[in-house]
Amino acid sequence: MMISVQQEAISKEAVDAWHGKWETLRETIHAAHERRDGSAQQFMIEGIGHFEQFIVDSSVTDAPFSVQSEYELMPINGMERLQFIKARPGQYACYRQLDELYKETKKRCARLRIKK
Repeated sequence: MMISVQQEAISKEAVDAWHGKWETLRETIHAAHERRDGSAQQFMIEGIGHFEQFIVDSSVTDAPFSVQSEYELMPINGMERLQFIKARPGQYACYRQLDELYKETKKRCARLRIKK
């Protein structure tokens, strides 16, 4: 069963604030990868949590985030990609993939705002 998006939760302001926090974290993760000191993983875990929390907070549900759930807000293949990222959060490829998920989710919010 599809968990639908909560319209008021994906206002442009709410999405910009959420994405802004990711932009700050993204820069931190990028710098950590350049240092190659292993610190990127902890920031990635924070970024993954921030992503999942937004999906839940923007959906019509009281349940915690679940990979078994289908969220209207989740981009194409989003759940599979998220599981790939969560399996190896310290890898640079996973950081790039998480960044893509954030971008696609932001675009999806814009499309869903227009649609409803």
